[in-house]
Order: sequence, then structure tokens, then C-alpha cells
Amino acid sequence: MVVSVDPTLSANRSVSLLRVKSGALVLSLSTARANELGFTDGERVDGGEVAARLRGAGISLNDPDHLFYVTLPDQVALRDAAQGSATRQLTTVDAALFEEFTGEAPEVDLDEAFVELDHWLVFGTFVGDKLVCVASMYPWSGTQLADLGVITLPAFRGQGLGRETVRAISAEALGRGYEPQYRCQLDNASSVALARAAGFTQFGEWEVIVTDE
Repeated sequence: MVVSVDPTLSANRSVSLLRVKSGALVLSLSTARANELGFTDGERVDGGEVAARLRGAGISLNDPDHLFYVTLPDQVALRDAAQGSATRQLTTVDAALFEEFTGEAPEVDLDEAFVELDHWLVFGTFVGDKLVCVASMYPWSGTQLADLGVITLPAFRGQGLGRETVRAISAEALGRGYEPQYRCQLDNASSVALARAAGFTQFGEWEVIVTDE
């Protein structure tokens, strides 16, 4: 694998490992972590050596996430696609609807998806007057990536509502010059299926340092 040293990385991103689907492996480190672990930028290292040095420094990585992005051809199709009339952008005016929605959403979904009304961009899909699916995005660590979370209420799953919501918010993000980023855990089959149905392609798997933050 190749080492990439990035002095802009925050403490909770100071060590990460990216396994690109093509087979490439990239170890990203902050300058401080690189010095601590004895790695240099551009160095090629063996996976066993990396594991040993991380273990020796008491550094653990979280379970890996899938990383999905929209390819350039699919971005064009996504921007040109018509948005359903039941899906629209949400603002603070929708606070009561959003509160009702979160009151019905499973706690585990609220914890894992990290969908918030005060995020940079928020879209929702309605059935009648009821808000049943919400996706939100925020710029990722000062980049032009827009990290995405989505929740559909259990009673309304399997109807394509998550797909429509994700596509609508992703099209808006692209129009604003941001690239949508979809992350989910490896064993979350329904989230993986949603990413693919919404037009995302798997890029790789990503592990990041365990911190208290």
C-alpha cells in the first residue's frame, strides 16, 4: 500500500485506510501520526507492517464502511432527471414535520444515518401531508464532497421513496458544485441496495481511527 501524509487531517481522521475497489490500498496519515508511526509520504509499505505499527501505538480502526460515488456519466443523467412532485427541499419552516418524523424513526437509524434539519442540504419525500423519508448532507471535512445520510420510516420502505429522495438531494448538490458521498457499513444490505438503486457506484472500503470524538 502507499502512504499519503496530509497535514490538514483532523484528529478524528488522522489515520485511515482506503481499499479502492480496483485493488489499490492507501494509508492516510496526519503529519503528527506519520511522525509517530515512522511513515513518510509516498512510501510503499506492507500491510502486516502497518498493522504492527498501529497495534504498537495503541491505534485501532473502526469497522470499514462502503464508499459510493456517482460516476461522471451518471452525474449527467442525475442532473437531467425530473424530480418527483412529492420530494422537495426542507428548511427550518418544516421543523414541526421533521420533529414528527424523527419521533417515528427507529433510534438506531437516527444514530447511524445522522440526518439533521440544520445540515447544509436537506430533502424530504411526502406521502400525502406526511413526511416519510429524509436525506441530509454536509460538506465533508472542508472538501467538495457532500456526505449523505437517509432515513425512510419503516412503514414506507420498499416503495422507492429513499431512491427518489437520495437522487433529488444528490442532483441539487451536484448543481451546487459538490459531489455526493454515500457511506454505509458493509453488512447494511438495504443501504447498499439503496445506494446502487439511486445511481451510486462502489468506490471502495474505508476504515478510520477510533477516537473519543
